Amino acid sequence: MHVMFVHQNFPAQFGHIASYMIKNLGWECTFVSRTNQGVVEGIKKIQYSVAGGATKRTHYFTRTFENNTWHAAGVYYGLRPVHAVLQPDLIVGHSGFGSTLFLPELFPKAPVLNYFEFFYYPHNSDLDFRKDSKILEEDVLRSRCRNAMILLDLEYCTAGYSPTEFQRSLLPEAYKEKVRVLHDGIDTEFWKRTEPKERAYGAMKFSPDTRIVTYVSRGFEAARGFDVFMRAAKRIYEMYPNVVFLCVGSERVAYGGDMRFIKEKSYKEHVLKQDNYDLNKIRFLGTLPPAELVKVLSLSDLHIYLTVPFVLSWSVLDSMACRCTMLCSDTAPVREMIKHHETGLLFDFHDDKALAEMAVEVLKDPEAYRHLGHNAEELIRKHYSMEVIMPQMVDLYQDVANMKVDARQAGFHKPAAR
Repeated sequence: MHVMFVHQNFPAQFGHIASYMIKNLGWECTFVSRTNQGVVEGIKKIQYSVAGGATKRTHYFTRTFENNTWHAAGVYYGLRPVHAVLQPDLIVGHSGFGSTLFLPELFPKAPVLNYFEFFYYPHNSDLDFRKDSKILEEDVLRSRCRNAMILLDLEYCTAGYSPTEFQRSLLPEAYKEKVRVLHDGIDTEFWKRTEPKERAYGAMKFSPDTRIVTYVSRGFEAARGFDVFMRAAKRIYEMYPNVVFLCVGSERVAYGGDMRFIKEKSYKEHVLKQDNYDLNKIRFLGTLPPAELVKVLSLSDLHIYLTVPFVLSWSVLDSMACRCTMLCSDTAPVREMIKHHETGLLFDFHDDKALAEMAVEVLKDPEAYRHLGHNAEELIRKHYSMEVIMPQMVDLYQDVANMKVDARQAGFHKPAAR
């Protein structure tokens, strides 16, 4: 079988799936992205380009759709010269970029399977979850338009899947039956706790009685509760001085509009200016390669994670796989993985005092809470490991590949010259 993946980045959510299918099933996999062409682990890469996009003259509410349309067009025109020799049996794409929208015109017989990551809402959502954050009226109105391409993908795709029940629950009722729940999978042979010869990372060495707290986020931002974490961290080291915090992430805002409301160059800088923090206690390690992150997580006595109701970070499952004792915000995406006093501990996102108090209780006696990390690791291995997920992914791909394409949505004409 020939599967064609479409995502603006490589390998994104699909690279490891393509590698598995090539190595274990002998399938042919093509990957269409904005990255350079070539062959990676047997995956044939095709590059597409985006010729335009939204400008300041484009209405703020529709800029996302404008950009997505240009992506969809870029994929179409990038594949048009070679479509006759490709002929995939299945097209798999990431919804939102509109990457697969026009492809039935090139590949009328190929079913389309879209990956649905998030559906936006103006109220009772990630946008207004934080009562202490500023929300502009234009952002509330814009949120009603952000789903335009996602809705088109839901309508035109043959089938879809979402990585968690929470993410699928956000989709309109009319389309939910079309979408399954299936996670991307965690490589538990890679993401597993190691026993370091000494309690050290880089030039930092820690005594046996020093407690190590870890925090991981792609960007230090309000959506992932960086400010709440920092306030709690100060409370923690004031109550329990023999502690160090290892923070992994970049000084950028990946999600949300934090930078529109501050003067500083980064949200991290903004938060640090709000109080006097002891940076000997709180160490910022920057963005780390996965192998280095495993080393950090293997040192952890306690791992803290916060998020508004948004896409759950992969780092949560990676940390669970590394047997970390998890202390997480009690929000909907988190509750799907963390059960209080079973696979971790939960606290009110807005209550940094409660976070600090729970953290100190763990730090006083980490061994009393180690079973939570073991339970978390078992959950990941039992339900989210590659050994469990990949056969399910193969079944899904085969099921959709065998589905009949709706004749009203398939293309039938030979594309004319541009």
